[in-house]
Parts: sequence; C-alpha cells; structure tokens
Amino acid sequence: MRNLAIDRQELARRQARLSDLQATLSEQEQAHRKLHEQVQAFVDRYSDLLGPLYMELDALESQLHTAMVYLHEALQRNGVSAHEPIPPKASALPPMLARLPAGAPLPAQPAGGLQDLAPPSLKQLYRRAAMRFHPDLAGSTVERQRRESQMMTVNKAYEQQDRAQLEQLLIAAGEAPERVTGNNSLAMLEWLQRCEQAVQGRLRVVQAHQAALLAHPMHRLWAAIVQAEAKGLDPMGVMASRLRSQIVERRRELYIGQRLQPDSGLAQNFLHQRRLRVMGTAA
Repeated sequence: MRNLAIDRQELARRQARLSDLQATLSEQEQAHRKLHEQVQAFVDRYSDLLGPLYMELDALESQLHTAMVYLHEALQRNGVSAHEPIPPKASALPPMLARLPAGAPLPAQPAGGLQDLAPPSLKQLYRRAAMRFHPDLAGSTVERQRRESQMMTVNKAYEQQDRAQLEQLLIAAGEAPERVTGNNSLAMLEWLQRCEQAVQGRLRVVQAHQAALLAHPMHRLWAAIVQAEAKGLDPMGVMASRLRSQIVERRRELYIGQRLQPDSGLAQNFLHQRRLRVMGTAA
C-alpha cells in the first residue's frame, strides 16, 4: 500500500503545481483579452472613419469600369483596337479578429475531497477478493478457468501476507480505491492530473490565439498608428485625406469617361491610361 504521508506530499505538490498553472493561465488570458479589446477598438475606429470612404471609392470605381466597358465596345464597333478594361478590385475590409472561446470547467473533484478511512485488514481484503473472484460465480467454462487462476493468485498473496498484491487485484477488478487502501489519495491524484491536463490544454489555446493576434495585420497597423500618434502625428487623418483625394480624382475620371466620343484619339488614350492605373503600372 502506498504510504499516506507520501501521498499527502504528492497531493500537496500537485495542488501547488495546478495553482501555479491556473495563475499563469489567468494572467495570459487577461493579457490576451486586453490586447484583443485594444485592437478591436482600433478596428472599429478604422472602419468608422475609413469604411464609408472606401465604399464610396469602390462605387466610383465600379461606375467608372462600366463607363470604360461601354467605351471599349464603342471603339471596337468603330474598328479601333483597344484592350478590354480590367475590373477593379474591391477594397479589402479589415479582417475579423478571432475571439477566444470560453474555457471548459475543470473535472469535478471526487466527492468529499480527500478521505481518510480505517484501512481494511488483510483478512478483510482476502474475503472481498474471494467474493469477487470465486469460481462458483463463473457463467462459463472459460470464465471459471480465469477465476480459478485469479483465486490461486489471491490465495498465494494472502499466504505471503502480500497486501499490495491483494489491493492491486481488487482495484483492477473495480473496487473503490478508498475501500481498499483506506483513503482516496489515488483518486485525488488522478483528478489533479486531469485538471493539470485541462489547464495546460487551455493554456495552449490561449497562446495560439495570442500568437495569431500578434501576427494579425490590424495589430501591426494598430501598433504603427499608436506609435505615430504618440509623436503627435495624425496618420488616420492622412489616410482619410488620401482616400478623399482619390474619390475626387475618380469623380473627375468618371465625368470625362462618360463624355468621351468613341471616335476620338482621346478615348483610346483614356482607356489605356485607366488600364495602366488599375494594373498598378505607371503610365
């Protein structure tokens, strides 16, 4: 039988380790949630300020592309060679931030916690083993042979005063450990081990989400914006100003494109310049 004092020391060590793991998990969960809230607030701010401008710009790009398609078709009807307009790409909205899922509760502790009972005598263990393994309880020839073999082991252990062997046989057969050893320290140890595994698994999930958040493009942009704003700069205002300038330019292009005559050299050149800009190539 395992020494109860040793079991208590191991239980205390396991409990301390579990507490340390839980403290680490709590600290890392709080750090992740704080960073997630900061980045999400920036994403909301980014979307509120720049989202409408991107949508307006995309709408103008779509209208301009439609005008270019009509112009291209008219040029072809007039026998003028021109490349087909390239559809513009929609502005990419900020990608969603993954949310950390809620953690599962820890396994339930054995009822009553650590229990110390009067350990059964060797004779009591022997009687319990005999009741469990007696050959007369067999339902088949094969089972009877197995039980006879087990009873031989039980008798030998009793003759040799081998308490540990009887305990192992009974526990393996389904006897409650506390009824065999006089305490449920083994059950408590197993529970603590399951708790440790659960906390370690949750910790890996939190760390994976934190790594993904740190690598997220909006986190990198947020960090750069925060750094620039700390220097007194207004990078978000600059981005909005650039978008407004692009909107003005697209409106001008749309106004011209809708009024060009397909039989003019300007139409072919305008279509070519538009294609180069959509392709991102300098004219």
